[in-house]
Amino acid sequence: MTETKDLTALSVNAIRFLAIDAVEKAKSGHPGMPMAMAPLAYLLFREAMRHNPQDPTWPNRDRFVLSAGHGSMLLYATLHLTGYDLPLEELKRFRQWGSKTPGHPEYGYTPGVEVTTGPLGQGISTAVGMALAERKLAAEFNRPGYEVVDHYTYVLASDGDLMEGVSGEASSLAGHWKLSKLIVFWDDNRISIDGSTDLAFSEDVLARYRAYGWQTLRVEDANDLAALRHALHLAQLDERPSLIAVRSHIGFGSPKQDSHKAHGEPLGPEAVEATRRNLGWPYAPFEVPEEVYRHMDMRKKGRAWQEAWERVLEAYAREYPDLHAELLRRLKGDLPSLPEEPPVFEKPVATRAASGKALDAIAPGMPELLGGSADLTPSNNTQAQGMQDFTPENPTGRYLHFGVREHGMGAILNGLNLHGGYRAYGGTFLVFSDYMRPAIRLAALMGTPTVFVFTHDTIALGEDGPTHQPVEHLMSLRAMPGLWVIRPADAYETFYAWQVALKRKEGPTALILTRQAVPLLTPEKARGLLRGGYVLEDAERPEGVIVATGSEVHLALKAKALLAEKGRRVRVVSLPSFELFEAQPEAYRKEVLPLGLPTLAVEAGATLGWERYAHKVVGLDRFGASAPYPEVYEKLGFTPERVAEALEDLL
Repeated sequence: MTETKDLTALSVNAIRFLAIDAVEKAKSGHPGMPMAMAPLAYLLFREAMRHNPQDPTWPNRDRFVLSAGHGSMLLYATLHLTGYDLPLEELKRFRQWGSKTPGHPEYGYTPGVEVTTGPLGQGISTAVGMALAERKLAAEFNRPGYEVVDHYTYVLASDGDLMEGVSGEASSLAGHWKLSKLIVFWDDNRISIDGSTDLAFSEDVLARYRAYGWQTLRVEDANDLAALRHALHLAQLDERPSLIAVRSHIGFGSPKQDSHKAHGEPLGPEAVEATRRNLGWPYAPFEVPEEVYRHMDMRKKGRAWQEAWERVLEAYAREYPDLHAELLRRLKGDLPSLPEEPPVFEKPVATRAASGKALDAIAPGMPELLGGSADLTPSNNTQAQGMQDFTPENPTGRYLHFGVREHGMGAILNGLNLHGGYRAYGGTFLVFSDYMRPAIRLAALMGTPTVFVFTHDTIALGEDGPTHQPVEHLMSLRAMPGLWVIRPADAYETFYAWQVALKRKEGPTALILTRQAVPLLTPEKARGLLRGGYVLEDAERPEGVIVATGSEVHLALKAKALLAEKGRRVRVVSLPSFELFEAQPEAYRKEVLPLGLPTLAVEAGATLGWERYAHKVVGLDRFGASAPYPEVYEKLGFTPERVAEALEDLL
């Protein structure tokens, strides 16, 4: 027992000093939190979690999300010691170009990192989506004697995480949904960058979480492993998600303990030496005793856990072959056969309504497709026919009511998609994409295939006025690396936009949809959306081009007709997606938009950015107005006559 206790203490200190040494070598980083929470990292990775360092993507592993991503060295040190493919050399290259140890954990770069964290509040909120995925997959696939989906989602969150509004949105939903396998440890160190949290944070956090419907527990000393174990045991027994407040001391053992100076800067050589003396650590920088490596190595246990699960899965395959095949398909991310032909539309229809019809056609054959809306379901048309609501009592339901929580919705969607087994989408008005932009950005950064459905895309919102009429949002979203933005011109382009979004696995897609009805193109022409941009209508030896997106494509067609009466030969190009168009061969792009032809762009939004494709823009560099939408369009210059005149000026 004494030997084990000594090894435990030695291992906890190894985590601390690897973090200290890496930050010191980089001359940059956050040593204080790893020093304080090393005992928890030890408990989770060495005792509590089922994980396999040799297969970090094992589907039934417990997930760990370091929401306090600034303390990344806590995670890197623990992954290294427990046997993940993260050599000591990578710890020595902390925060350096090309290393597997970036300043904040980044999904896809470091084995064992489940989600990109650092923007506070995002990690805990994304973890809600992961826990929701586990709950839903278990309800769909587990059978008596075969719990093939059975794991926890653990989170380490900071004061800052719990200050951010997004964590409140997501945590409220986690309590409402009774996600019992979500367990959050709150590093209650009472220190932020500015100093004591008393400067701005005096609420009763545990009372707030109890009101959300969570079990709340408290551990008075982060170094008390017995108390941590007991709290964890109680959390695992409860039917609610659990928040465990762990009182800790930032920069534990150093002269800077309990000071904000231990948060975001190296300790400095003198303080490091003092900490070595205080904690009885006689080893050189990055030196770890061999017995710690042996004690912390989780590869054998991890392999045994995974092999035991695989044996259950083999028996499950014999008993339930269809379910087994479907589970494996979904965990691999393989798509079923999607409908290739769009539904038939008889008359002009809003693209938001066409999107709903596309979902009606796709959802029955794609059981992993689930989604929801931030309290705008009738407006966003995001609930496919027959798609039942998800509730704690009906966990197989595929439709999620997020309430008015756009930001929390975005993070939860990312978590669902990161977990595996689902393809998640969510809807709100385009103007409210601002409320979820950090989650959209992280989806793009991680390459997560979340589908963001944004309706009510222009000043055509009409009477609701400029507070609800997006202007700058299209170009703002297009400026984000890794995000594909698609603004279809009609019902058929909308159907093909969904095909692009669902077939895309390497990043998120934003669908930008109209409130108002728009005329129909032919399905054959609209299929050009699959290339991002295409010649919709041409003329013999065209002398000019009008390029447009969304509802303004129909303005361009009317302007072309007016110009034809004057003998002008005009090509009309529909350009629903800049990003998809740029992915095409250069020869194709030059064929659609010839460099030498005068080109006019038409879009009811900000003009900045159109200089890539056009010599002149009919756009909107002011806010809208409250009035019926045809009048708003006319007053702000979106008429066939103005478009025709603008191109004539170019010619």
